[in-house]
Amino acid sequence: MDADLGERVGGRLRAGRDDGSRSAHPSEKGASQMTKVLFVCMGNICRSPSAQGVFRKMVADAGLEGLVVIESAGTHAYHVGEAPDARAQQAAKRRGYEIGDLRARQITQEDFRNFDLILAMDWENLALLQQQCPRAHKHKLHLLMRFAGEHDAATVPDPYYGGPEGFNTVLDYVEDACQGLLEVVRRRSTMYAAA
Repeated sequence: MDADLGERVGGRLRAGRDDGSRSAHPSEKGASQMTKVLFVCMGNICRSPSAQGVFRKMVADAGLEGLVVIESAGTHAYHVGEAPDARAQQAAKRRGYEIGDLRARQITQEDFRNFDLILAMDWENLALLQQQCPRAHKHKLHLLMRFAGEHDAATVPDPYYGGPEGFNTVLDYVEDACQGLLEVVRRRSTMYAAA
């Protein structure tokens, strides 16, 4: 992870609440004082909602609710409006994460403007984001696994066509990366509060 990435994140953060309500949209009043994080995979029904659920709980447990916007999206519109894959929901629930309230959506041009960090699960989706993203916002695009501390893998593997163990692997990787991401968010919010 770049040492200055936390410097570039910018702003405070706001986490989606665990009561199923949607987090405040990044374009709403006061959003300039937050850090906004968008997790992205292909269909937004496995990896990215899992990452959203994991990070939402980590942020809440760290007492940073109200300081982070956390959402997820897909590069494709295959599953728009659908809940996360049942296998992803089951794996997440076993570890204490609730993702059943989330619904798939496709990334929009507004997302590139509104979010501070847009974190892809793999190289293919990162490349698709780079093709769509305006030049002025390309610095926001990263692989989620750049924040990992325990796993050396560069990407989060797609579990969709495999068995249930793949969804556990996704959570292993996502938990690791989100822990590193949380530290960036925590440092940034502390810096903002001191300013």
